Amino acid sequence: MPNGTDPLARRAAGRLRGWGGVAAMAVACGLTASLTLLPLAHDGSGAETPPVSGPGVGTGVQVGIQAKADTCENPDASLRPDSADGPSIRTIKERGKLVVGVDQSSYRWGYRNPESRTLEGFDIDLARAIARDILGDENAVIFRAIPTNQRIAALDSGKVDLVVRTMTINCKRIQQVAFSTAYFQAGQQVLAPKLATGITGYDSSLRGKRVCTAEGSTAYEALEEKSFGAVFKDEADGTKDDKDLLTVPNQLDCLARLQLGEVDAVVTDNALAAGQAAQDPAVELKGIPFTTEYYGVAAKLGNDDLVRRVNKVLVDYRNGPWQKAYERWLKADLPGITGPPEPRYK
Repeated sequence: MPNGTDPLARRAAGRLRGWGGVAAMAVACGLTASLTLLPLAHDGSGAETPPVSGPGVGTGVQVGIQAKADTCENPDASLRPDSADGPSIRTIKERGKLVVGVDQSSYRWGYRNPESRTLEGFDIDLARAIARDILGDENAVIFRAIPTNQRIAALDSGKVDLVVRTMTINCKRIQQVAFSTAYFQAGQQVLAPKLATGITGYDSSLRGKRVCTAEGSTAYEALEEKSFGAVFKDEADGTKDDKDLLTVPNQLDCLARLQLGEVDAVVTDNALAAGQAAQDPAVELKGIPFTTEYYGVAAKLGNDDLVRRVNKVLVDYRNGPWQKAYERWLKADLPGITGPPEPRYK
């Protein structure tokens, strides 16, 4: 490195050489993840940060217990499907575009193809299916890349019509947003380096370990409930001096922290973690999922006609397109899933 290079940068580069070129790409992506809403992108373009891709296999086991936050009665129950045009649908049709909040850095779910520069993934396919049903054109969609901790704010402010971004349905969130029926089942799990000594999963092996989660995520809430002695809160959490080392705005930042050696493990959805393990073969899922969680499409509270329309789309999507999307994007890293969860209605 040239003289005058910052010592921290030299240390980081040294660590990165140990992880390999894939890690360097992932760090570049993770550390530049959005802190605010990105500009509108009519064709899936917008931010310039490319996603990271690479070989590797992650394993996800669809077992576990329901998280305590989800023990209210049927939080995944949603409104019955309906194709009627209410006020929300009419607004979208008048605009001629569906505005959807998505991720651009979750490999296989919502990520930027480094060659085509377009957004791709399981969630992106679903967003396009919704646009096709409402507007007759799967390309009549505006994607906005939003960090994990701004999903609800983006709906409340009206910056997006929907959020399709691996968003877990739980009792706390159904008081804040309106969810569709579940379109995917996941669970919280630990991600750590393959050579990590002693870390076996979400258990006492985390004692004293530095664990990274995304702010506002169900993983953070799980650690608040039971941390096993893990260090998962920044000393300045919630203050103006918050350094965002352990609790980060965007989930992929945790992978970057892990690769830099700044944290020892990550707790996140196993579906996301499997994609990260595919990005970097030096990390792997540890133990088994310790919750059962369901992803839903989120809308602003009160936009019932839009939720009903999304549920109508999901009825058809489960019968064919879902399986094709799973096989294209997720099967290699999350094998053994036979189909989407059954819908539950109020």
